[in-house]
Amino acid sequence: MTLLADSVPESAREEIRRLLHGPCDPTDLSALTTLRKALADDPGPVYGPGRGALLLRRLHALAEALPPGAGILDDPARLAAVHAAAAVADPSLCLAGLVHHLLCLGSLTELSDDPEGLEPRLSALREGRAKGVYLITEAGQANSHLATATRADLDPADGSFVLHTPGPGAAKFGSAGTWGVEQTGVVLARLFAGGADHGVFAFMVGLTDDQGPLPGVELSSPIALDALPLDYVQVRFHRVRVAAAHWLSDGARIGPDGTVHDPAGSPEQRLQRTLRVGQGLWAAMPAVAAATSRRTAVQAVGYARRRRTGSRLAPGVPLLTYRTQQTVVLGALADAFALTCAADGALTVRTEGRSAAPPGPESGEEEMGFTPWAAVSQPLAAYKAVTVRTAARLTAECQHRCGFSGQLTANRLAAYQGFHHAFDTAGGDSQLIFYDIGRSLVESLDGSLEEQRQLPDPTSPHWWPALLRRHQDDLVRELRRRGGADPASDPFERWNPLLEQAGLLGEARATLLVADDVTRVLGRLRDHGLVRALAPLAALHGVLSARRWSGSLLALGTLDPADMAALSEATDRLCDAVMEQLPLLVEVFDEYGDRPGVAPAPPAATLTWTLGSAS
Repeated sequence: MTLLADSVPESAREEIRRLLHGPCDPTDLSALTTLRKALADDPGPVYGPGRGALLLRRLHALAEALPPGAGILDDPARLAAVHAAAAVADPSLCLAGLVHHLLCLGSLTELSDDPEGLEPRLSALREGRAKGVYLITEAGQANSHLATATRADLDPADGSFVLHTPGPGAAKFGSAGTWGVEQTGVVLARLFAGGADHGVFAFMVGLTDDQGPLPGVELSSPIALDALPLDYVQVRFHRVRVAAAHWLSDGARIGPDGTVHDPAGSPEQRLQRTLRVGQGLWAAMPAVAAATSRRTAVQAVGYARRRRTGSRLAPGVPLLTYRTQQTVVLGALADAFALTCAADGALTVRTEGRSAAPPGPESGEEEMGFTPWAAVSQPLAAYKAVTVRTAARLTAECQHRCGFSGQLTANRLAAYQGFHHAFDTAGGDSQLIFYDIGRSLVESLDGSLEEQRQLPDPTSPHWWPALLRRHQDDLVRELRRRGGADPASDPFERWNPLLEQAGLLGEARATLLVADDVTRVLGRLRDHGLVRALAPLAALHGVLSARRWSGSLLALGTLDPADMAALSEATDRLCDAVMEQLPLLVEVFDEYGDRPGVAPAPPAATLTWTLGSAS
């Protein structure tokens, strides 16, 4: 639970808790406090030789902070808060938890028509007594999720399946190399029955026990990935028998004659239905990005306030006195606030969408474009893409501004940056998501474009969403002018020269989701002191975002050079306003109550020293 000092008025405390953790009740927040203590008392990276037991202890700690039994995945806000707390403590643990809960357990929960048939592995996963793995990516081909080669052949004699890797390129890549523990995988494979291909389904498969790989499962030697260290390997299957109950059939069934009846209606819709578990991951990622970004920003602010310079320009002044430092570290605080608002927006979309029908012939879901991700859920895919990219940039900038200290392992900035940078391609490639969203906006010819209205002052939180909405429309017009909406042309010939601009449009749409969330969250706050502190932070996020978008804004004439030049003065005024509120803002975003700051170096008292002696 956030430990707020007496300087924060009681009227604001509940709003701050709701802002940082979503709609979590006091019991949930108490569970987060217990989780943080458990992780602090049992530290260490969750990868490498001999780490299996530690990983299971920490997965069990995550399970203890979630609802018990079958309800473990029922509360998206609590899921997001638990994994955000894990990310702040150890990004590698967070990734293991996201895969374990939202992809592996999520598939077993959402796609199985016979949960009892998944026991006892299902209970072991829920309780953190076994590790869950999700195997979708294949090593030999780009966009392998669209051309899955791993086979699951129906044995009509008993309804079981034979799982097989047909060649080296079909080997799965994933974090399945944790030796010495039970691992259960959800494996995506192409179902063949009667010689016919029925599309990609998920299957529950035992991978390892405490002795090593199970019969028919072959693991490669470890594959190092320093940016996101886990036990990565390639996995091959050699005619592994999978029980009928372990087919995550998602409403499909096999008739007595071996005919597959699938409500999805087509292989394309089947893939979308199988991949819909990704929505849980995408809904949680903004909260994870927000939590690590708040931690990063508060640490960078603390460092800049304490660190004094030897510059001849102004010897002895704190780093934060310099405008250049203010722009970055206060801008990081502003972006962290925007990500916090986006986390609220993503959870709202997830909660409202859980009751929607899965993709199928009658569901009205968007058809697949370049990839399945945006078709599964365009807003949640957009939230994932824009929030992890923002968090990676924010952390890298703060790391750079903290000099050598920003590289120290103890400060975790390198781990946070590596985590989010890796997630730019993991969990659905962000750039491909942006391409698809841009394409969709251009091809929706029935979508009307808004009339251009007078923009507010740049120091208003409402300026950036209004400007971005105008720019989105300008990008749509430009792409339509260049033939992006021509249904008669070959899709590849039409889009190949337009992809860069389509990606910009998709990113603008995702960025607009975040901008609208900022003004929405500000608008619902009732404590005037809190609003007074957060409003300049919201506006600073907008002005600095516009400066990063300057090339595109100027190229299409959404802003003219005079408008862009005026943003420097607006930035200075907003930084001054944020500086006036800085003690309260640090108080608000310091979830751990420990006033973190990037440590410039390990204190001498904590080091051991060796003095050379004359021989």
